Amino acid sequence: MESTYDLIVVGTGFASSFFLKRYLELSKQNIRVLVLERGDFHPHKQRLAAKKGETEIPITKAGKTYTTQSDKIWVFDPNFGGSSNCWTGCTPRFMPNDFKMKSEYDIGTDWPISYSDVDNYYHQAEEIMGIGGPQVTPFPKSRPYPLPPQQLSSVDRLMQKKYKELYISQPTARATKTFNGRNACCTSTVCDVCPVNAKMTIENTFEEIYNDHRVTVKYNAQVVGLITTQSKADSLVYYDGTQTRTVKGDSIALAANGIFNAHILLNSGDTNPLTGTGITEQVGLFARLYYKDLANVGGSSIITANGYMMYDGKHRAEQAGCLIESFNTPFIRNERGKWRNLSIFKFVYEDLPQVSNRVTLSDNERIPSIVYKGHSAYTQRAIDALPENLEKYFSFLPIEKMEVDNYRQKTEFHICSSTRMGGTVENSVVDKNMVHHTWRNVIVLGSSVYPTTTPANPTLTLSALSLRAADQYFG
Repeated sequence: MESTYDLIVVGTGFASSFFLKRYLELSKQNIRVLVLERGDFHPHKQRLAAKKGETEIPITKAGKTYTTQSDKIWVFDPNFGGSSNCWTGCTPRFMPNDFKMKSEYDIGTDWPISYSDVDNYYHQAEEIMGIGGPQVTPFPKSRPYPLPPQQLSSVDRLMQKKYKELYISQPTARATKTFNGRNACCTSTVCDVCPVNAKMTIENTFEEIYNDHRVTVKYNAQVVGLITTQSKADSLVYYDGTQTRTVKGDSIALAANGIFNAHILLNSGDTNPLTGTGITEQVGLFARLYYKDLANVGGSSIITANGYMMYDGKHRAEQAGCLIESFNTPFIRNERGKWRNLSIFKFVYEDLPQVSNRVTLSDNERIPSIVYKGHSAYTQRAIDALPENLEKYFSFLPIEKMEVDNYRQKTEFHICSSTRMGGTVENSVVDKNMVHHTWRNVIVLGSSVYPTTTPANPTLTLSALSLRAADQYFG
């Protein structure tokens, strides 16, 4: 048995890092924190060299960390910094109605918190990340973004002229000017490993907290489970690559991800039927719009804009809301004289947690199994309506033809809803402050606590919720 820590944090991604930052701000200088990271530390310089083919690094692959019989894949980077190493940096806020789907549309369930509960934490997270965004947004915002917005393309500008605040420059953590040691976005659209280090990552933003004298980081330490009493977790069990070790913690913050938060709890004897149930994420489809006499030129960064015309409204009582992304990756139309007469849009649909989709235990205590039967009929109805909505919202443009890809992405890179928050143990795994209903010294962080999955990217919200959770638990 190792010595006791004041706090043990599982993982080094967005959720854990924002939580740890606030905890250290609230704590005395003599506290002791242990951070357990299942992977290793591969710095940006090393990742960039690997991207260019100059070296190889033994990055643990997500697909080797779970088993499934489905062709659905769940993508994440199980190493220091988590998905900040491979994300694109898209950071829209949720809409107010995302928190009250049941009361507004009689769909899914309401969150135990409201938009106003998160608003100030949104602002704090945006300041920390260095978000660039527009002055006018479809969601309430009392303070401006810290950085200016990305530039729109020629087609984006026409869309914004027609739809105004429902079509905006995408809020993004791809810096639009130098910020805290990060360079400005170079618009090379290889954002998984940003060549100029413009994109916010845990490495370039949270170096100070992981070098804090109060913090010890152990790599290659996969947490297996908790040793619990009736109302708390007394200690934590992890595998260090050669043997299983046990360490005691006064408080434990689980921020592994939507797969492993649930798996750790299941391994710990959590008998709540909702633990692991409902694992989900959004569903994305691409459409290509070919223009007669309109060149789609200009714009900065990989995704220039977000469209909200299909996001919120009465239609959500019958079918899923959708966030539109305008892509600016290098592409040409293969017709002479019409090289740039083309737009690529992605339509990202929310989904509802399904009882049939879940994280379960396997014969190996270190490898969870994922049962996935598919997205909801609610989401499929919205997907089926896409051709009609393309005509409704885009036909004012000089379109020659529209194509919806038969290919549907097998992942949106967002793992949600496997340890949902709520008011009671009967309808959730954790309470509104993300504290486990039974083990009251265990805080569960990240998008696994989402009661519903919205059309918007989850990263900004889960980061804001981590700041809030630290304030509520330790403040």
